Parts: sequence; structure tokens; C-alpha cells
Amino acid sequence: MKTYIAPAPAEWPKLLERPLFNANDLAGRVQAILNDIKIEGEAAVRRYTEKFDGVVLDELAVSDSEIEEAIALVAPELKAAIETAAGNILRFHAQQATETRKVETTPGVTCWQKAVAIEKVGLYIPGGSAPLFSTVLMLALPAKIAGCKEIVLCTPPGKDGKINPAILFAAKLVGVTKIFKLGGVQAIGAMAYGAGPVPKVYKIFGPGNQYVMAAKQLISISDVAIDMPAGPSEVAVMADESANPAFIASDLLSQAEHGPDSQVVLVANSGNLIEAVQTELDKQLEQLNRADIALKALDNSVAIVLDSEAEMVELINEYAPEHLIISMKKYLEVAGKITNAGSVFLGNYTPESAGDYASGTNHTLPTNGWARSFSGVNLDSFTKKITFQEITEQGIQKLGPVIETMAAAEQLDAHKNAVSLRLKALTND
Repeated sequence: MKTYIAPAPAEWPKLLERPLFNANDLAGRVQAILNDIKIEGEAAVRRYTEKFDGVVLDELAVSDSEIEEAIALVAPELKAAIETAAGNILRFHAQQATETRKVETTPGVTCWQKAVAIEKVGLYIPGGSAPLFSTVLMLALPAKIAGCKEIVLCTPPGKDGKINPAILFAAKLVGVTKIFKLGGVQAIGAMAYGAGPVPKVYKIFGPGNQYVMAAKQLISISDVAIDMPAGPSEVAVMADESANPAFIASDLLSQAEHGPDSQVVLVANSGNLIEAVQTELDKQLEQLNRADIALKALDNSVAIVLDSEAEMVELINEYAPEHLIISMKKYLEVAGKITNAGSVFLGNYTPESAGDYASGTNHTLPTNGWARSFSGVNLDSFTKKITFQEITEQGIQKLGPVIETMAAAEQLDAHKNAVSLRLKALTND
């Protein structure tokens, strides 16, 4: 990690730049694959699965017998952990449901809003070196609570044509309706356009590599809604003298091991604290099986010493991190000043990995500064809001003249006439 002592605010944007990957012709290559899938359907999906995943599949869909076989392979301890996490996630997201409330805006004019589930949703679950079965819980549970009728899950197969057993156990546990052995761009394309047994969905959720993210953004232009724009994972830590250097180092590394393009940021009020954290980073890196990945991520990362709490808050709000850990004596007071962050973790005993797995909050969060304008996935992500209104005879008589005046001012005669005819009918009665 590069360390900067009391940099001026004008320097912050440069210091906090996210790592850039080589995007030469990325969109063009991804769009070409999507075009093939849109035209050819299942044939293109199978061709790209063989090309990119190195496997020829008899069936794209996971069968019930495959699910049962996989469930038997999951250790009882892991099953119990997944069930506990699922319970917490269920409880947290269930309380996000809102009541339908009718409002009489004018006597005789009643309006209300109703949340309606998106009927068909697609979930993308990364596989590969880190099969994210926890993401199954984070996406499928709120979809189930919302009332989505069809929950389609795509995840890449291994060279043996099978899916990680823990992913299948989690999917079965939380009520996923269809599971397909598809990864990468071909999975996003199949869910966006429909391909053979894979149905077209109305909204796609889930993290992925740069190709998956590019595919999601491209299909969102005119085909299917997506959860949010996203990029590589990131964490920022705010720390003062009350923080534990070993804890901070473990939190930084837990994010750095996601991938070489991840980024971690440490903002502290003491150079000595940063030195202590660096010592712990070196020590803990020796114990990690993904140390090489974490080291590359640390090359993209920074530690910054600032003199005042106000400056620390200002810098964090400018950076808008996906995850923010506040390891400070007055962490609740500091947290109240945070306006841009995906998810916030308070105090020395609240690791970011708690939110990744089991505390109950959702770990699908805006990255790359999108926390300035986007929320993380929540129950509302799986619903759309429909407004209703009912106007009585009394209501149109009271509100009608207002509408007529406004429509006339905008020179929209038909709008005015729609009211005038009704008022005339009531007068004639």
C-alpha cells in the first residue's frame, strides 16, 4: 500500500482513483457474443460455453437428481452455517416490506401506491476459484420474499460439467425455481433474450468479472433491467487510536483477496497506526492461500493520514466506498456524517465479512463510486411500484377546474377536454 501524509483535498481524486483494467475493445467483443446469442439462441450459448468454460454439456438445466446428489456432498457444518445465515438474511429483508396506504389528496380524490413483484428475475452467481454460494442467499431470499414467481439462477460449470454443491444446496434451500450451468457473457445473454430452456427474464442481478459487468450494462440499454452498475470490490477503513491494527489488516485483506483489481483504502489519524497495520498485513499475508491475488490488489491500494475527523469524513464521502468500516472511538457519531457508502460496519468487532455472509444485510452493493447514487440490493430491488387513483363525482368537481387551467396553459386541449366533458355531464345531471 502506498502511504500519503496529509494530502491536500485537491489531490484526493488522483490518490483515490480506482484501478483500471485493459478495456480495449471489451464492449465490442461482449456485444458480438450477445448478438450471436440473440440470433442463434441455445446453439450460441452452447458454443461459447465450450469455448470459455471448456465443457460440452448434455443439458443446460440442473436436474433434481443432480441437486440431491450435490446436497449429500455438503458437510453438515456448512449446511447449518448456510441455514443460519439464510435465517438472518430473511429476517432483515422481510422487515423492509411496506404497507399500502391510501391518501385522500383532495376530498373525493384518493391515491395509493402498491409494490408488485417483478415476475421473472435472473440471478448470476460467479463460480470459478471462489464459488459464491453466499450470493445465492443474498439475491434469492429477497426475490422470494417479494413474491417473484420465477427465480432463474445461472452459474458456470466446472470442467466436469457440475456445479459447486454448496451453490446447489443454497439454491434449493431458498426456493430458486430453475438452475442452469451457464457462466460469463453467455449466461447474461441467455437470461436477457431467452435461449432454449433458459427463459427470458425481466431483471438480472449479481456480480461478476469485467465481461459479465460489460454484458449487464449492454443488455440494460434496451433489453432487460439490471440491479446496478458495478465494478471490482472495495473497502475503506476509517481508524483512530482506538482501532486494533490486526483487525484492520484482516479486513483489508478480506477484500483484497477478491481479485487483483480490488481496492482497499485506509484513512487514519496517525502514521504510527498505518505502520502497525502494514506490519500486520505482512504477517497475515503469509497465512493466506490467495496471497498472490491480495498482493496485487494492495498495489492498487492506499493509506492516507489526515489530521481531523472532518477531513476523514469528507474524503470518504468523496470516495463513496462499497464497504466502509469505522474503527473509531466515536463511531456512531462519525457514521451519522456518512452520506456515500454501500454498507457501513461499526466498531472494532464488526468485520466486513459479517455482511458478506451472515449478519443479515445484503452484500450486493454499488462499487466504483456508484454509492453516491445507488443503493445496495434490497427488497425494493425485486419489486416495481404501481400507483392507483380513484376520483369520485365530488372529487372531479373540486379538482377538475385546476386540471383544466393547467392543461389550457400547456395548450393540450384534449387533456382539458377529458375533464370538461365529465364536468359538463355532472352539470347536466
